[in-house]
Amino acid sequence: MIFYRLSSFHHSTPSFPLLLVFASELILSFLWLLGQAYLWRPCTRKTFPERLMLREKTAEQLPGIDVFVCTADPEKEPPLEVMNTVLSAMAMDYPTEKLSVYVSDDGGCALTLYAMREAREFGRYWLPFCRRFGIKTRCPKLYFSRYDDDFAGRGYEEEKENIKLKYKLLEEHVKKAESSGEILRGINSKNHPPHVEVIQDESDNSTGSNVEKMPRLVYICREKTASAPHHFKAGALNVVLRVSSMISNAPYVLVLDCDMRCNDPSSAKQAMCFHLDPNISPNLAFVQFPQMFHNLSNMDIYDGKLRSVFSVKWPGMDGLQGPMLSGTGFYIKRKALYGDIVREDTDFTLLKQYLGPSNELVKSLNSSNNNNNTDITSRLLEETRLLASCKYENESQWGKQVGFLYNSVIEDYLTGFTLHSKGWKSIFYNPPRAAFLGTATTKLNDTLLQGARWNSGALQVTFSRLCPLVYRLTSRMSVLQRMCYVYLSFQPLYFFPIWCLATVPQLCLLHAIPLYPKASSLWFMVFSYIFTMSQLKHAEEVLSTGDPIRTWWDEQRIWTMKAIISYTIGTMNVVLKCFGLKEANFVPTNKVADDEQTMFYQKGLFNFQASTIVLVPLVTLITLNIFCFIAGTVRTIIDGSFDAMFGQVFISFYVLSVHYPLIDGMVFRKDKGRVPTSVTISSVAISVSVLYFGSLIHMS
Repeated sequence: MIFYRLSSFHHSTPSFPLLLVFASELILSFLWLLGQAYLWRPCTRKTFPERLMLREKTAEQLPGIDVFVCTADPEKEPPLEVMNTVLSAMAMDYPTEKLSVYVSDDGGCALTLYAMREAREFGRYWLPFCRRFGIKTRCPKLYFSRYDDDFAGRGYEEEKENIKLKYKLLEEHVKKAESSGEILRGINSKNHPPHVEVIQDESDNSTGSNVEKMPRLVYICREKTASAPHHFKAGALNVVLRVSSMISNAPYVLVLDCDMRCNDPSSAKQAMCFHLDPNISPNLAFVQFPQMFHNLSNMDIYDGKLRSVFSVKWPGMDGLQGPMLSGTGFYIKRKALYGDIVREDTDFTLLKQYLGPSNELVKSLNSSNNNNNTDITSRLLEETRLLASCKYENESQWGKQVGFLYNSVIEDYLTGFTLHSKGWKSIFYNPPRAAFLGTATTKLNDTLLQGARWNSGALQVTFSRLCPLVYRLTSRMSVLQRMCYVYLSFQPLYFFPIWCLATVPQLCLLHAIPLYPKASSLWFMVFSYIFTMSQLKHAEEVLSTGDPIRTWWDEQRIWTMKAIISYTIGTMNVVLKCFGLKEANFVPTNKVADDEQTMFYQKGLFNFQASTIVLVPLVTLITLNIFCFIAGTVRTIIDGSFDAMFGQVFISFYVLSVHYPLIDGMVFRKDKGRVPTSVTISSVAISVSVLYFGSLIHMS
């Protein structure tokens, strides 16, 4: 294909449209080459937690685990939903005294703190119930919505109803506090002091045999001011990392998004099967579980399950040096986050230069015991508030060489890359029962804007000193592993070829300018072979992961939509930021779905109630393709140039076929999820303008 383009340039001066198409083909070829690294050495794993318990003799010999749950916006992430995640984490099948749960409330919402107190009280009944009857689904909301009735023992039904009543009481208390408004008064999510509180009562200090022990539960709200950078989720995680070092200091950390409930209570033991394996533990930084979701429909039109990532790419990286960090659902070694500087022989003063002014934090690094005492003194809490203050990280290496890194809004990608470049390894484990279940986006607007944020962060890394293409080329990272990281950071560049191939061939079709070989030419076979084989490979990949063939077509559609909107917005945000015209921002994904939105999603219907910046470009491209396809096809039939223009006729037809739901939303649908008439009119006007200026350029 490339040879054909270059040879055609040699015989005649290439036109500007031809140069655009050739540039698009080069970018697609480059990204395709990088993507092959994922397919080189796929790997699958299996664990045997029961053998772990035999090897460790007793539960007391298992290492401690600190669970970090992050929330930022009480409107998009309702506290009651967050508490379901907290309760599922507290109820994990792991020694109670070895487990601590920390909630990072970046919104500074008093309702979240109130809900935590209520949830802990409910947990006194919920945790014993789960352990006594072997309940697997330990998120109360999910359990009561479908019941985990594998066990049918004496007293089960009666106690289940009692627990259900107590859960409804929890819901009522939280909703009543929310509706009253008193508890929310005075909240400023961008300006509040630090607050650290260990949620406990008098019974926690009791030693009686009838007292049910509970995992430690800690509320953390870091200080925020308008004048100090807060570094989004990475900044919040680093605060929790420091504060937890003062309280529990467990050697392993589980990071969860606020909606990512623990679905398999044995996930901690599964992760420890790898972390405690003497053959791999010294170099193992983290164990990554796939993100799975409880609200996916059979017709997953928005690719909410991220099939390609967790069924193809991450298993492929697992056969190399390990998968990337994925933001949630990973058990990471605390020592890996502190970097190479943390060693027993490192000078105390040097450690303070890296970790900040807290002497207690530096001392905790070499502490051999996990602080299991429940005696949290006022002096210790005062120290944690210092660690959660805005100014603590000044003159330190937090976010640069220590903790989760700050150079991008996607801290997981960057942190995972630097760990791998230092020689650490990771493991991807996809157990038979999903370890964690989150809430997938069920609206087109949320899906595309979430993708824009991810791709903006990826491109930030590309234009930074940490660009995976050139950073630490002499490191111990393999070439294939680096190719995987380069692919993800360069992925937003897909916006250019997709925009070009969705407009340039169509406009040239309208004006009878051929860009591809004649259909009767042997060179046309090369282009058709590449297209056909790429589609067959995608279809084979979908079928091999157990999905129906319909998924192949749905993924084609949502991928092109993401390239047109998500990749474009992400790229524009980074370019504007480079020129100082826009600040990086992080908007939490909306975890609240109304009944109407859910109905559209479950029926496989696109919900086009979206922002203008999302809808207008999509509808404009489809309108432009409709005009060009109809007029261009008629023209080729009349003037007999169908053979020369067949490639462009096919591309336009393919674009319209893939995006038929948009045409349906513009023309046929009458429900609330249709494309708004104002958007259709605006898009038609823009399309006519593009066609008019295109004709002027052609005439000149």
